[in-house]
Amino acid sequence: MQRKNLDSENNDETTITISKSAGKQSVPRNKSPNSSHIVTADSVQAEEVPTIPLSSLQTLSALEPEVAVRSVTTTDSVHLPPPLVVQPSEYQRDLGEWLQFWWEGIRPTYVLLAILPVLLGTLLAWVQTLSSKTPFGLFHWQHFLGTLVVVIALQTGANLVNDYYDYIRGIDTGNSLGPGGLIQQGFIRPTHVLNVGLVCLLLGGLLGAIVAFSGGPFVYLFGIIGLLGAFFYSATSRALSSIVLGELASFIIYGPLLTFGAYMVQAGGPPYRTSFVSILLYSLLPALLTTAVVHVNNMRDIETDTQARKLTLASLLGLRWSRVLYVILVLGVYPIVAAIGFPHGAPHLVLITFWTLPTLVVALSGVLRADMPASLHLAMRETLKLSTYFALLLIAALLITALWAVLSHLPTNILPI
Repeated sequence: MQRKNLDSENNDETTITISKSAGKQSVPRNKSPNSSHIVTADSVQAEEVPTIPLSSLQTLSALEPEVAVRSVTTTDSVHLPPPLVVQPSEYQRDLGEWLQFWWEGIRPTYVLLAILPVLLGTLLAWVQTLSSKTPFGLFHWQHFLGTLVVVIALQTGANLVNDYYDYIRGIDTGNSLGPGGLIQQGFIRPTHVLNVGLVCLLLGGLLGAIVAFSGGPFVYLFGIIGLLGAFFYSATSRALSSIVLGELASFIIYGPLLTFGAYMVQAGGPPYRTSFVSILLYSLLPALLTTAVVHVNNMRDIETDTQARKLTLASLLGLRWSRVLYVILVLGVYPIVAAIGFPHGAPHLVLITFWTLPTLVVALSGVLRADMPASLHLAMRETLKLSTYFALLLIAALLITALWAVLSHLPTNILPI
């Protein structure tokens, strides 16, 4: 309760009395702005003071991150300091989460694009060894597995090195649609990504030198080109992907180079002249589709690549002519398949690759109608699907044709009636 008493003899001063259950105190207050008094109470009831439960304070204390004190003195070396705020224990990632981060960072779909030409070249080499004397052909599992490991290591290293140099040059920094992004998303330190990528390239190069021994000198040449292409595709300021050579490099590496390289490792040497043209036609199929994937990826990133001063074929041509080039790439595989499968005595079963036409229509319509990065990203995923389905159907057709040839070369007395 508050009561004011006005003194008739002196209007400049009032008295404020604060009454509480614990006691009273009267304090004069002058109206003048220069005079001030602090009013305090003798005691306050406990229920009037706001309190926080002890359990809540303990929870907040447990969730509070630890703060580390770091020195700010200058040094001659440049390094990435540890974070000032340490994550609480419940936010520490386990082994499964780290493996998931690395698995997404190596971009398994792109690794698959490198594996498919190896399967194609190996299968073409094995098919040519089928005969009445060798009904099951000659297949060297060690050479095949060695080639597969080399290609996986080189492709993984290329993806990680690409992640690092994109970060250094400010490419795809704000692009949430791009694959990988171990560094851009803050999962892994940049130097760790680069070191793992270089180790993969080194292991791929060393193992490739061993595997290439069975294929001859041309395989060594192909291996050197593949190793240099894996590194310089995105490394340094004059990377192949930044000087309008990304699509050309992809066409050569993912087509003739990997297909002929795998063929020669399995066959033990270069192909004969009679089969050279046939193998070349087969190698053009993954080359065209993989180049289409790379090209539509660059179409999606035209804006961010231009800001980072990365010159790609898509940014040079513009969206309209880039669409024309994309149509040529994806449609170009079907006349080649027709030329392989229609002639008399040819493996007609390869024509089942035309089952990918519905996927082709979806990818084409997406690229022709899309003009936003998100829409082009969906079109790129459809192109990846088209490339994978096409290659798998092609390999399956060749494998079934080869197995049918195996049955035809087997003696009739061991065949089931």
